[in-house]
Amino acid sequence: MQNRVNDVLDLAKRRGFFWAAYETYGGSAGLYVLGDLGVKLMNNVEELWRDTFVRPHDFVEVDTPSLMPMPLLEASGHVANFKDPMAECLNCHRKYRADHLLSDAGKKIQESLSIEQIKKELTDLAIRCPECGSTSWEVKPFLTMFETRIGPYADNIAYLRPETAQGIFVEFNRLFQIERSRIPIGIAQIGRGFRNEISPRQGIIRLREFHMLELELFMDPNDTKCKYIDEVLKEELYILDERRILQGEMDAVAISIMDALASSIIKTEWLAYFMALSQRFLQSLGVPREKQRFVEKITGERAHYSAQTFDHEVFMYELGWIEVAGHAYRTDYDLTSHMKKTGAEYTASVQLDEPQKVKRRVWSIDVQKLKEREPVRWKEVMKEYSNIKDRTNTPPQSIAGIAVDPSFIIIKEEEVMLQSRKFIPHVVEPSFGGERVMLACLLYAYDIRDKRNVMHLPYRLAPIKAGVFPLVNKLEMEKTAQQIYSKIKKAGIPCIYDDSGSIGRRYARVDEIGTPFAVTVDDRTLQDSTVTIRERDTWKQRRVNQESVVDELLRNSNS
Repeated sequence: MQNRVNDVLDLAKRRGFFWAAYETYGGSAGLYVLGDLGVKLMNNVEELWRDTFVRPHDFVEVDTPSLMPMPLLEASGHVANFKDPMAECLNCHRKYRADHLLSDAGKKIQESLSIEQIKKELTDLAIRCPECGSTSWEVKPFLTMFETRIGPYADNIAYLRPETAQGIFVEFNRLFQIERSRIPIGIAQIGRGFRNEISPRQGIIRLREFHMLELELFMDPNDTKCKYIDEVLKEELYILDERRILQGEMDAVAISIMDALASSIIKTEWLAYFMALSQRFLQSLGVPREKQRFVEKITGERAHYSAQTFDHEVFMYELGWIEVAGHAYRTDYDLTSHMKKTGAEYTASVQLDEPQKVKRRVWSIDVQKLKEREPVRWKEVMKEYSNIKDRTNTPPQSIAGIAVDPSFIIIKEEEVMLQSRKFIPHVVEPSFGGERVMLACLLYAYDIRDKRNVMHLPYRLAPIKAGVFPLVNKLEMEKTAQQIYSKIKKAGIPCIYDDSGSIGRRYARVDEIGTPFAVTVDDRTLQDSTVTIRERDTWKQRRVNQESVVDELLRNSNS
């Protein structure tokens, strides 16, 4: 019986899409290499993502560092919350994800379960160690971020970023100014994420280093309307929402965006809009709509920053339903957290129709009491304090590295006339895992025809668009084929030249890597300057003038 996943993974390794890294050193779980075809395919996926989420909306793109200082990730909540339950066998000391051990035994647990409750489940079910068979376990929380140091100082702790989003949040002020303070604003980032998985498995599905495609949409919490929503209101998504999950339902049902918003199944228009785009994006990758679903994270299982999250899942044959993207309504959690930590102002504003008189609380520093408490460093505190423009919010946790104590803080109320309304933006985030998206694309492109592997990749995603072949090794035939090959390359169309083996074997090779067209130079070409163009999906051939080959290929560039 065919196992599509294994067949695709074998093909990917053999033909150079991707394979496990460091195999000559025994390998390292959760790390993979993208070969030439894999790099080209990933680049094409990323460009399609940009054309779906970024460019049509005039959103902007950034590239922030992969290294993040510890205070930043403390403020974001990752140091406290980015942990998985690790089960250690007390006999052989092998370590596993505790929830994976339970899942393999048919026991699904909620992510909110405590360490003690998870250990009890392992004990009650007498879960055996896959290595030695022991049933004795110790369970601890394991921080799934890679820790390192910046520079030579041991206390300058940093982490490889677990998501690209925090780089956008901490740079929001500058990005907002550069973009002329427009709201809503979308800021995208494509880059690597790093997660120190306890026991990676399922090959390229669960990685320790992977591509992320993320977008942060900043909006006014008092005006959350999406100006593009009318374009998708009639579209249907397969949704399994929290209410139905809690009632024990397991099947997603089709519901229109309009009805999902009206019934508050989806909380905000922007979240609904991005979910619709996400479905379109996966359809463009070749994944049918009925093989996609959106599963809501129930209370207690959502990430610490989320008010609502839907996992976008794709049915990946033998692997079952696999998450390829997350759509989260992060509210103002991240900007508020960084504001509290740093004292910096992470706000936006809109002009009011009429000035408004309001009362507000303002904080300041009692210099004398500060001197008494910090006789050595009080000047450092005052210097940094002078740079804090907005003192209407809660004082930061520290100033110049000194913990802020209520003893030297003065809070008073004042009355002011406001010309504008200031607010901390709320955020909606679509976030994609590049390798998972790429695997979904390959799985749904894969086919077997007459005992041959064929990858039916959409034209714009195919790493190689055309193969150029001389039918036989004749000097004039090879010369003409090389000329056609050069013209195709100069036109910017990725192509390959192959004169090795029978023409049937060459067709099979390009079919297997998803090349949509094969151009063959034969004896007739030397007589009337026509060549055959063979189509990958139908195997049909037609003759065209060799001078029009580039035009024929370009005609398919948007398909």
